[in-house]
Amino acid sequence: MQNKNILFRANSSSTIGIGHIMRDLVLAKQHKDSNIIFATQDFKGNINHKILEAGYRVELLKDNSLYEFQKIIDKQTPALVVIDSYDIDYNYEKQLKTRNPNLRLLAFDDTYERHYCDILLNHNISADEKRYKGLVPKYCELRCGAKYTLLREEFIMQKKSKTLFIAMGGADHSNININILEVLKEFEYIEVNLVTTTANQNLEQLKEYVQDKDWIELHINSNKIAKLMRVSDFAIVTPSVTLNEVFFMELPFIAIKTADNQEDMVEYLIENEYTVLESFDDKELRESIYNLLKPKLINFIDLSLEDKKMVLEWRNHPTIRKWMLTKEEIPLENHLSYIDSLKTKSDRVYFLVKEQDKPIGVIDFTDIDLIQSKASIGIYAKPNLRGVGNLLMQEIINYGFVKLKLESLISEVFNSNDLAIQLYKRYGFKEIDRRDNMSIMELKNENR
Repeated sequence: MQNKNILFRANSSSTIGIGHIMRDLVLAKQHKDSNIIFATQDFKGNINHKILEAGYRVELLKDNSLYEFQKIIDKQTPALVVIDSYDIDYNYEKQLKTRNPNLRLLAFDDTYERHYCDILLNHNISADEKRYKGLVPKYCELRCGAKYTLLREEFIMQKKSKTLFIAMGGADHSNININILEVLKEFEYIEVNLVTTTANQNLEQLKEYVQDKDWIELHINSNKIAKLMRVSDFAIVTPSVTLNEVFFMELPFIAIKTADNQEDMVEYLIENEYTVLESFDDKELRESIYNLLKPKLINFIDLSLEDKKMVLEWRNHPTIRKWMLTKEEIPLENHLSYIDSLKTKSDRVYFLVKEQDKPIGVIDFTDIDLIQSKASIGIYAKPNLRGVGNLLMQEIINYGFVKLKLESLISEVFNSNDLAIQLYKRYGFKEIDRRDNMSIMELKNENR
């Protein structure tokens, strides 16, 4: 039977602070199938109670000696020990490894100290693995930078969560609010603002359903509907007066028909290719939500003239153009001619990326070589739009490695473009060459 014990060695107190334990708890949560134990001292002002509240065991140490710690190791027989303490140094770690040769050791570091460990973790965004040359054994795995940053669940929730506005009519004659919520609970990181009124005959049942679900906020007789729509990412509504309001607020939506007098609106929505369910169906709703949430890649050759013009405006914007190899503004005629030429080119493809029907950026694949299984890539976000780099990069990797089944993605990045280089490194790209003022970055497909 595989040993799944992981032993964390860290302290907290009024003078040490609580940061070590808090980040260790985040790391521990990533090992859901392991048995987590903390070895810590009982200092004044410690937060050992946080460890217990998280459901993990605590082993108290009398002091910081290796002798004391070895007793815990002998008792718990961990496969991995995580060291997160400034009071434990290279010599301590080496003695620990010598006494326990089969033990894997992970050491936290953020000050570029010498370590004797199997894995070194510096999760600060500024971490530079090159600075650890000569400070760790040659076999040591380096985990440095934003890719490994340990974030508490509350931050991940805020980054990933999507807020949904639901209105099935003040009276909810169809009584499908709970059915909709049952589908939504299958999706991670969705928060719901559900609006209804005291005219809802199923209100008590609805109140009972939501009372233990902190991801649902029930609004009864609200006079702040517009505000709730404004802070939402998309909506599920009936094709009625509320849909007119959602449409005005430019909120992506799924409409569910609940009455015969909505037929005219339903026909309009279908004709104009909006998402509409002619009756509630959990499978159809689940698929519609998934399609609404996932980014859409629209091939440049399929763009409308307006979208083609929009993309050109982005590309010619000073904040984008300064990072292009060709820094001159491109005329519309040349832009349209190039897009038209893509119809006959199999070695390149350009996409406009939309999230919930909102354009957020462009990704491209050029010099696609299926024989050598590689391609050059490019990426830029809508000017002045922040926070979408990760999503665009995920789409590049997914299309390149899953759709095209490539083994290598390559990008040329200006050395001075710190944000771009940081993004590439976050996703595992390595610098393989330098040419003048450019870094040549490559990502290998680890699944090939």
